Amino acid sequence: MSRMTNTIRNTAIGFAAQFVVILLNFINRTIFIQYLGAEYLGLSGLFSNILSMLSLAELGIGVAISFSLYKPLGENDLRKTKALMNFYQLAYRIIGVVILILGLCLIPFLDYLIKDKPDISHFSLIYVLFLVNTVVSYFFTYKRSLLSADQKEYINSVNRTIFAVVQCIGQFLVLLLTRNYLLYLTVVIICTLGSNIRISYQCDKMYPYLRNNQEKLTKEETKSLLKYVAAQMSHKVGGIVVSGTDNILTTSLVSGGLVIVGVYSNYLLLINTIRSVITMFFTSVTASIGNLNAESNAEKSKEVFNKMFFLNMCFYGITANCIFNLANDFIRLWLSDDYLLSTGVVIIISINYYISGMRQTCQTYNTTLGLFWNDRFKPWIEAVINLVFSIALIHYFGFMGVLFGTLISTVATSFWVEPYILYKHGFKMKLIDYFIRYGQYTAITLLATILAFYFTKILEVGSFFMWIVKAAIVGGTSLGMVALCFRSKPEFIELKIIAKDILRKFVRSENNGK
Repeated sequence: MSRMTNTIRNTAIGFAAQFVVILLNFINRTIFIQYLGAEYLGLSGLFSNILSMLSLAELGIGVAISFSLYKPLGENDLRKTKALMNFYQLAYRIIGVVILILGLCLIPFLDYLIKDKPDISHFSLIYVLFLVNTVVSYFFTYKRSLLSADQKEYINSVNRTIFAVVQCIGQFLVLLLTRNYLLYLTVVIICTLGSNIRISYQCDKMYPYLRNNQEKLTKEETKSLLKYVAAQMSHKVGGIVVSGTDNILTTSLVSGGLVIVGVYSNYLLLINTIRSVITMFFTSVTASIGNLNAESNAEKSKEVFNKMFFLNMCFYGITANCIFNLANDFIRLWLSDDYLLSTGVVIIISINYYISGMRQTCQTYNTTLGLFWNDRFKPWIEAVINLVFSIALIHYFGFMGVLFGTLISTVATSFWVEPYILYKHGFKMKLIDYFIRYGQYTAITLLATILAFYFTKILEVGSFFMWIVKAAIVGGTSLGMVALCFRSKPEFIELKIIAKDILRKFVRSENNGK
């Protein structure tokens, strides 16, 4: 199959699967809040952050091996593929055990992470169940990377959707019949384990050479792989400290922090839902880009990059506008005014979302080109800046100070370092073109957001129907600005051609199916 066919298939199935998961997540969250409340939400967010810190033990092995699999899969090198998967399996089993031990060692210190500890029974046991779910995710899951690298991400999407449905139904029944949070978490563990066992079974059928695999990497191959692992470890540290410490700092340093984390988690659900749909697209095309970069020259890769970067802006520019103008209205209608964050906080959330999202294309290319070694020190610097500014600003701005710290650290490092590495070592071109495009895209996004705010200022959003009307105006403003300002650009013209081609194929397949 062609790269385009694989991309379309992976993206289409991924989007369909993700839509089901999104719907289930919101149903689940609504029921959760109704039966358990904001404090349990905050506890969930805190424990998730703690365990994301423990996942540093993964050391970026997954990304490094996924990158290493592109070439042997493309050349049908079974020996190398088997050796990589054998190494991956052993590494992840060790990682699972290490995380379990570290996680258990943290139990005596949990009380120090919450400034105002709530009256929640079985506090430590809840944490242990979170820990168990994290640990079991490291067994069998390594085979998912083989499917992604082999441009079969759609199989992962279907698997996750099936078990998400089972999990949602199980959790709903547990809350409805027992209101027992421990049983609620047990359902999550069972579904995580079931999903991994099922995907492992599918991979064994598709790749029978994985059974009884005793192939080993050579010393040279191991050395090369460990170099990439070391680089990914740095990126892992930076990513987790920047995104994974917000809840910990809030609960430990801000009065009522656990409730704030619970309220913030609803916004995160909304944002991560949008981000997961967009990431689904980039995940679907990552293997295709890796294959392209392995076969093409820098000029061709840069041409595709420009199209991807424009599409990146369309995704994140439009959705950042929507988050700023629509998030509070949605939370109010979905839950109540009690679960709202201030406008200032929503502004910072929207900016962080946009800046983080606009890094997606550079990150995808740096990963597929194997350039994570070149900026291995960047994440450590980013992590230090984030912690220093978050802790300093939290005393003046409260929770908003934590978000400011994230913004400052990102702009000071990743914002410019990642494209610099790509253009210098990947494309071997001057960086000015990137920032000209970035500036244009940001200006249009900002203008569209301001216009949408004033266009919808007079609307009274008292129902979901009126919210949909407002959403149509906000989204239409962004789309109109993009079409107006970029209608003659090659990237926009190419995007229109691809969209028409996909629509034509879809209509043809529908007609053939009748």
